Amino acid sequence: MPANILLVEDEPAIQELIAFNLSQAGHHVMRADSVENAQQIVRNALPDLILLDWMLPGMSGIDFARKLRADERTKTIPLIMLTARSDEHDKIVGLETGADDYITKPFSPRELQARIKAVLRRRAPQATDDPVEIKGLRLDPVTHRVTGNGNPIDLGPTEFRLLHFFMTHAERVHSRAHLLDQVWGDHVFVEERTVDVHIRRLRSSLEGSGHDSLIQTVRGSGYRLSAN
Repeated sequence: MPANILLVEDEPAIQELIAFNLSQAGHHVMRADSVENAQQIVRNALPDLILLDWMLPGMSGIDFARKLRADERTKTIPLIMLTARSDEHDKIVGLETGADDYITKPFSPRELQARIKAVLRRRAPQATDDPVEIKGLRLDPVTHRVTGNGNPIDLGPTEFRLLHFFMTHAERVHSRAHLLDQVWGDHVFVEERTVDVHIRRLRSSLEGSGHDSLIQTVRGSGYRLSAN
């Protein structure tokens, strides 16, 4: 599944090469050549993943990574550091700062793709194209199909995204505000009661296969999908 990737790299040739390869792989790439520009992009919309160069003009990538991890809004964004530093100490510093992975220049496009896929699968599974199945309920992001016990289930686009997020984050309780951020986008301003409407629609669509009971209301907290 295409991911929204923020690439923070100040070397034009390297930025162009990485952006080209990511675009060829189907990802949407947002570019920034400084932390200041990257902060503006993140303020407008949260990316699925950030590729962050260590050495940047002004604030360094390491300092920006610390800021991202200290902010409640951005602390869970998957982050891969890009650097020419191959010293073990530097790698440890990068990972201890909160980076999910560390890739040393020069690297091949295939290696970068593999690292991105691994980090997204671990940290943001809803941004991958892997099929998900729970108790006979199966969702395939590539074909955009949902089946319950082998029978097709028709979902609207929002209900599909909502179910995908629930299935890739099973057993976790999500507040309405969190669901709005993750499913609608944190830059989209809609009322929290909108979530309730789409939850009702999703449950209604799942009734035929008996999977509506998977979507549970947690009083005072929000919703969760229970796989137990």
